[in-house]
Amino acid sequence: MQYTASVNKLTQPLVQELIDNADKLRLGVQKIQNGCTIIDAGIDVPGGLEAGRIITEICMGGMGTVSISQSSYTDNWPLTINVHAANPVLACLGSQYAGWSLSHEKYYALGSGPARAMATKKKDGETVPVEALYKELDYQDSSETASLVIENDKIPPVEIIDKIASACGIDADKLTIIVTPTSSLAGGVQVVGRVLEVAMHKAHELHFPLENIIDGSGSAPICPPHPDFVKAMGRTNDAILFAGKVHLFVKGSDEEAEKLAKQLPSSTSKDYGKPFAEIFKACNYDFFKIDGMLFSPASVIVTAVESGNSFRAGKLDNALLDQSFGV
Repeated sequence: MQYTASVNKLTQPLVQELIDNADKLRLGVQKIQNGCTIIDAGIDVPGGLEAGRIITEICMGGMGTVSISQSSYTDNWPLTINVHAANPVLACLGSQYAGWSLSHEKYYALGSGPARAMATKKKDGETVPVEALYKELDYQDSSETASLVIENDKIPPVEIIDKIASACGIDADKLTIIVTPTSSLAGGVQVVGRVLEVAMHKAHELHFPLENIIDGSGSAPICPPHPDFVKAMGRTNDAILFAGKVHLFVKGSDEEAEKLAKQLPSSTSKDYGKPFAEIFKACNYDFFKIDGMLFSPASVIVTAVESGNSFRAGKLDNALLDQSFGV
């Protein structure tokens, strides 16, 4: 797979939109001592749904279209986020996936968004991507500016920001960090907006050929926020696990398309059946003890474009969704 589009260049107008409309979107914007621009989307400011929608498009590297609408496909939660990516491999795995682990002393966070595609490190005298995934995607971005989204309730320390800028090969004043607490409205939207991305990630884990995925869309209900981090995180995950819907368009045989459809839904996981916050607690708050196959949408359609046949699997679970969302 060869990609030439720059996810960082594509997202720059969206980043500028956040900065230019910070008051309207109820965002905080500041430049810290090293010149990096920090956009606060819910720590010391309210933020909101529209900010979360734009941030989701930034996470997708400017290659996704995100909208918020009212829908009746769940019993009690009509507010819905809809995402579409004409290049779902690059938009979701090459940008949106939260794959960059960042830590300094007691601060830990995962970075998502376009800066990931620029990040490199030295290994055995060779310059390689920070994330091995990019070697598989055969993609490395180049841009004079970069932006990264961090899901945390605190602004990262300057040591992490300097590390990000250095890995991307730019000065810190060319970097924008967008911080979205999970318990905020914007944070909730941008996590639920990963409904297509989790399907793409699971397809990758199932070893389905990424080059055969040519288009995709998804939707999920926007969850109510919760002040408790674990419950807030649980709700954002459950929106996808219990009510996320994804439609993928793939090349290849009907047999391969049908197999993918059957394997994709969250209900295929051994850990499915309880709100995520309960599963997380039962695993002693250790993500690595949770079955990786759980992170996927509730319902999927896979269309084999060469035959025109479509295959459906999974189902919505309104009872578990209501239990998670606090009905």
